[in-house]
Amino acid sequence: MLESIRKLNMCNCRLSFEQLSYRPSVIVYTIVLRVYGQVGKIQLAEQMFLEMLEVGCEPDEVACGTMLCSYARWGRHKAMLSFYSAVQDRGIVLSISVYNFMLSSLQKKSFHGKVVMLWRQMVDKRVVPNHFSFTVVITSLVKEGLSEEAFKTFDEMKSFGFVPEEVTYSLLISLSSKNSRLDEALRLYEEMRCRGITPSNYTCASLLTLYYKCGDYPKAIGLFQEMERNKIKADEVIYGLLIRIYGKLGLYEDAQKTFEEIEKLNMLSEDKTYLAMAQVHLNSGNFEKALITMEIMRSRDILFSRFAYIVMLQCYVMKKDLESAEITFHTLYKTGIPDSGSCNDMLNLFLQLDLIGKAKDFIGRIKNDFVEFDEELCKTVMKVYCKEGMVRDAEQLIEEMDANGSLKDSNFIQTLLMVRKFEKGGGNFYAFKQPDAMALGMMISLYLYNGNDIKRDGILKSLVNSNGGGVILVSQLISKFAREGDISKAESLHDALIKLGFEPGDRASASLISLCGRKQKLEQAQRVFAALENFPTTGKLVYNSMIDAYVKCNKPEKAYSLYIEVTQKGQELGAVAVSLVVNSLSKNGEHQEAENTIRKSFLEGLELDTVAYNTFIKAMLEAGKLKFATTIFEHMLSSGVTPSIQTYNTMISVYGRDRNLDKAVEVFDMASNLGVPLDEKAYANLISYYGKAGKSHQASILFTTMQERGIKPGKVTYNIMINVYAAVGLHQEAEKLYQCMQKDSLAPDSLTFLALIKAYTAGLKYTSAEETLILMQKIGIPPSCAHFNLILTAYSKEGLTEDAERIYKELSRSGLCPDLACNRTMLRAYFDYGHVAKGISFFERLKESMERDRFAMSAAVLFYRSVGIDSLAEEILNSMNSFGVPFLKNIEIGSKVKANA
Repeated sequence: MLESIRKLNMCNCRLSFEQLSYRPSVIVYTIVLRVYGQVGKIQLAEQMFLEMLEVGCEPDEVACGTMLCSYARWGRHKAMLSFYSAVQDRGIVLSISVYNFMLSSLQKKSFHGKVVMLWRQMVDKRVVPNHFSFTVVITSLVKEGLSEEAFKTFDEMKSFGFVPEEVTYSLLISLSSKNSRLDEALRLYEEMRCRGITPSNYTCASLLTLYYKCGDYPKAIGLFQEMERNKIKADEVIYGLLIRIYGKLGLYEDAQKTFEEIEKLNMLSEDKTYLAMAQVHLNSGNFEKALITMEIMRSRDILFSRFAYIVMLQCYVMKKDLESAEITFHTLYKTGIPDSGSCNDMLNLFLQLDLIGKAKDFIGRIKNDFVEFDEELCKTVMKVYCKEGMVRDAEQLIEEMDANGSLKDSNFIQTLLMVRKFEKGGGNFYAFKQPDAMALGMMISLYLYNGNDIKRDGILKSLVNSNGGGVILVSQLISKFAREGDISKAESLHDALIKLGFEPGDRASASLISLCGRKQKLEQAQRVFAALENFPTTGKLVYNSMIDAYVKCNKPEKAYSLYIEVTQKGQELGAVAVSLVVNSLSKNGEHQEAENTIRKSFLEGLELDTVAYNTFIKAMLEAGKLKFATTIFEHMLSSGVTPSIQTYNTMISVYGRDRNLDKAVEVFDMASNLGVPLDEKAYANLISYYGKAGKSHQASILFTTMQERGIKPGKVTYNIMINVYAAVGLHQEAEKLYQCMQKDSLAPDSLTFLALIKAYTAGLKYTSAEETLILMQKIGIPPSCAHFNLILTAYSKEGLTEDAERIYKELSRSGLCPDLACNRTMLRAYFDYGHVAKGISFFERLKESMERDRFAMSAAVLFYRSVGIDSLAEEILNSMNSFGVPFLKNIEIGSKVKANA
């Protein structure tokens, strides 16, 4: 109804003016223009404006502004700008509200260039902008890429006393983020927070992106925590960034939890989020989880982008799944020419699988398809050429890279080019402050592969003579070849440098000698070491590596000799060398020399580290020199060197073996009080010595304490504890522990059952002991003579000779050959309980295996004497004398029978 009345009024306006012969003023025309403009009757408004001009009514800034606003309202931008130009020609200055109307209308249609143009004209006219004007134009300036002008306008806005909105701050923070201007973005963010403006999730996403690009991951995590405190809702983009950041920090579990949280919130929809999680799994080396993530993405019908196939390819390359990798690469190929990174991944896979033929074919294919090579792909292709000695192909690639020019800033490529120019007689290395070591190594490798020593030596000579760091660079190449395990190339380069009169760096020589030692090439190590004799500056790295080579090649006496020779000349070799020597001597049983070396290091005041002290203590423990081991420990403490968990473990063994349980407990408590994280081995060690001292209760308490502190006992610790119970006959406790062990999914071994049988026999549970033997056989663990001997001994001590004989027969039937301990146990059963005839028969059957056993031969003498066969008794006595085996005088046949009588 209102619209009809409005239309009627508009039609009547003109009629009324004519009928009344009324000449309206500009105000009246302006009112009519506004009415037309409000309802979109632009053509009528234009006619009315022309009439106003025709009747000689001069339009003012309000009338013109009204007309411009009408054009702006209805998106008639071409007409608006044309009319605006006419208004300017008339010198009419418009109000800020009109400019805002036009600016806003142009911006809504993304005519940011026109917004900027209009803004500049407005400023030139000295029209004072308001808050809205600044907000609109800053957005358009940013969109037009006019960042400096945007920030200048932003500062001007604040100088006018206007407080920018969150959207303006967000826009400028995003701009700073894209330009990697971290300080500027942070300044804006802090300014915004100081004004009490709560950032939107878009602003936070921009900052997180910037932190991620700049590698400032802790601040990114801090920002996310701040978002949570301020209850700023994170979207999928932010969560995706958080996953990437957690991945960069190595917090893989946190990344996974975040991914799962997105899924619970039903926000998981973007392929970028799935790919971020997959890449985190790849970075952690877990290609299986990465592939699962990719398959979940596929199962949810999320379209695979080109980047998704790139990530999928990385998964299969890491998995070394050649077939799947080739299929994925083929699919990627369908989306366009593959990127250099994917080509590099495929090529590396071929190299890892030693598929050189495929690698060469692949290189030919990507070159034919004009794949753009980056530096990494160039390096990998060169690796293939070096591996196969393909000099011409390498030279062709270098020339192609030179002609291409895209890698002109690559030091790797430029070094290759310089070597190529030098080979042609037109280049030197003066232009290079630091030639690329990998590039030089590759070119020298090619010449070494083809036996071209002349070219190699020419490059070396030019390099060391024309570049101040040439010797250092060649030394780095030697180290590189050594790291790669190539003795031939490393030694060849080492020899060539020495022939030129230059000493390779200590690190290079040491790495080569160490490689020879690891590969048991002692003669080569000695040859390299001998070549350095003419250089007086040879340092301890080289000597230490030669000592290490002797040790690795099982020549401890040579290691010791070199150590003594060098140290006597006043050369200090440090803690590493003395540790190597002492450890080697100890392992070889040369305990006195090991002790001498330790004492020498103390006398010379050598600065020792924790590893050296640990080596010393362990060596003296193995030598049985427990007092000196204690002295070393005390020396360590007085020198201010911090003991490690290994130190405390070894010292518990030292005091335990010395039967000084109180001291062992004291060391254990010392470590605990100092905050040293005690491991299972420390607990097991002390539990064992408690057991040996018969203190099963204390051992049990310590075993429980260990578990309360979160240390889960392993099989060895369980076995030790079962043994402790076994020693005192607590078979029920031992059995319970055995059951706990199985609940912890720890499979018992031979030692477990040995301890269990020991517990049963000590508790007089012989049937259970025999059942344990049967159980062992059922689960596939063959009992040893030691298992049978425990039951044999139990029956023998009780005088149950028939049961002992039965077990002995079972032992033989099981496929085992009874050892000396079992035979001695059986013979003692006959001897102690007076079974003379059986004893003689048993001895005569097995006397060859028992002829040097003191008890067996002494028992046989008494057996024969008891039945009057003195000649045989005398014969055995003579045999004992010849072997130096003394006769046992304090034994008596049937002693157990008499004791029980």
